[in-house]
Amino acid sequence: MEQARIRAATLRDAEKIFALVSLNSDMLVPRSLGNIVESVDRFVIAEAEGEMVGCASYQIHPEIGNAEAATVEIVSVAVKSMFRKRGIGRLLVEAIVANVKRFNPREVLVLTFAPEFFRKLGFSETPKTEVMHKLYTGCINCTKHADPFTCPEIAMKRAVSW
Repeated sequence: MEQARIRAATLRDAEKIFALVSLNSDMLVPRSLGNIVESVDRFVIAEAEGEMVGCASYQIHPEIGNAEAATVEIVSVAVKSMFRKRGIGRLLVEAIVANVKRFNPREVLVLTFAPEFFRKLGFSETPKTEVMHKLYTGCINCTKHADPFTCPEIAMKRAVSW
């Protein structure tokens, strides 16, 4: 079993990313192929055994009136089921964190159905009322749940100290 290799995504990866995110639609907010192409520069992918086996991306949520206090949200973390439990998800999340370090965000946020995974990576639960900027920009367009406060996703933050 070879170690997964993490690299920046390219436009050639967009359809495979779309397929992987779609395959995990029970755990992820759906994304259109067009949206993935538009934000492909924010994706990292994991390759193992000659194929793409995982992906992750991020979004930046500005703080109105204080651009330097932006929050980065990690999104679309997915690993093919047969490659789970090999540390690939951890590698993807850590690659995103390392990548966004250059922005010096105030915090890193996730909304997740897998809180135990993110807890192991240093994230802790936070009330959704503390992430209203995310709820407005992301959850307002979600087709899965009518109300972000009744959605079962868990909001989690990871303090950053660069």
